[in-house]
Amino acid sequence: MEPAITPHIDRRSVVSIFSRLRTSKGQTNPSLLYGELRSMGGIVPAPWGGYVVTSFDLCDRILRSRDWAEPDAQWRARQGEATRWSAVSSQEMGRTLAGLNPPDHTRVRRSVGNMFDRGSLQALRASITDITGDLLDRLVRHLRDGEADFHSLVSEELPVHVIGGWLGLPPADYPYLRELTHDQVFAQELLPSASQLARSDAATRQLRAYFIALVRERRAQPGSDPVSGWIRAWDRLESDRDTADEAVYFLALFVLLAALETTSTLLSTMMWLLLKHPRQWDWLRAHPEHVPGAVEEVLRYDSPTHVISRVARADCSLAGYDVRADEMVHLMVGAANQDPAKHLDAHLFDVRRKATHLSFSGGIHYCLGAPLARMEAQVLLQGLLTRLPSLSLARDPVWAPRVAFRRLMTLPMARA
Repeated sequence: MEPAITPHIDRRSVVSIFSRLRTSKGQTNPSLLYGELRSMGGIVPAPWGGYVVTSFDLCDRILRSRDWAEPDAQWRARQGEATRWSAVSSQEMGRTLAGLNPPDHTRVRRSVGNMFDRGSLQALRASITDITGDLLDRLVRHLRDGEADFHSLVSEELPVHVIGGWLGLPPADYPYLRELTHDQVFAQELLPSASQLARSDAATRQLRAYFIALVRERRAQPGSDPVSGWIRAWDRLESDRDTADEAVYFLALFVLLAALETTSTLLSTMMWLLLKHPRQWDWLRAHPEHVPGAVEEVLRYDSPTHVISRVARADCSLAGYDVRADEMVHLMVGAANQDPAKHLDAHLFDVRRKATHLSFSGGIHYCLGAPLARMEAQVLLQGLLTRLPSLSLARDPVWAPRVAFRRLMTLPMARA
């Protein structure tokens, strides 16, 4: 393929934008930096290689196209030993459901069915409502002292209690698993440092040991829990028990990682945005039937995941750029969700908007846990509107210095 003639992009400007994005200050309001990036075009060469995409339509097209693949374990191995892709944590992620491509993805996906279909969600709703009620009781008690950290008291707790209960994990293990998840996610960051990858590798090894032990325990004493069900499913697919157990381990790891970090961020971001816009909070109190739509607007305006990466299966042309086979594109869905070519007044947060977003990815990799995350957010928001209508922000939150996976460190609240 002959090199394409592409418009000049100031490399230093792109580097500057991402350097600022990787700070706590940049994460406080990434929309401003995304605006700078979008002004360079819907697709921009990345200084470290590959491309950065901010156009909603282009991101959507790539996510739905079979011409683009996940950077799976085979792709990662081809990048060489001296790259971030050779890290233990990165290799492990390339073997989870989120990192697979057909036919492997198809096989694993069929083995679990629709984990959170309407019937399963209805069965979980009562549990989610009870857990939410207990957490709000605790929040109320802490607010009596004048101020409480919503993120640590509620947002960090609800997802791990929900998914931990669903998997049948001991509640005493929840804090351990939550902290390991915070460290493991660095392997999925846009440009992780060596120290971050080391933390991710250590967390990944501990998570592997934990879930391998869990699979052995459930094989010895099977029950009606999902892990036992996956063991039965993979015993039908594989004649070798060790191979079946390894497949179940990767499913359990994937479910935990997918359920905790992003949902916790969604819950805190939801409350941060609503309390920053008190008129919209008051409108929702008067119109609680619009809670589901408000959650979708939160997902559009500031999704928990801001970057999704794909690689080209073959040489191709993308919006005037020639992309080589195996070359990576970073889909900046956090920026694409605010693309003014897609949404009117895209820079404004508006719970009455009929929001469209890419926050749960798209195509065959559309998030399996999306219905569960939505339910957790909706149940929590409904509970807060009813029980704590006079909440207010005590101070601005503190954000972790990350790019791909948003994370609030604190969200101090008080009663107005």
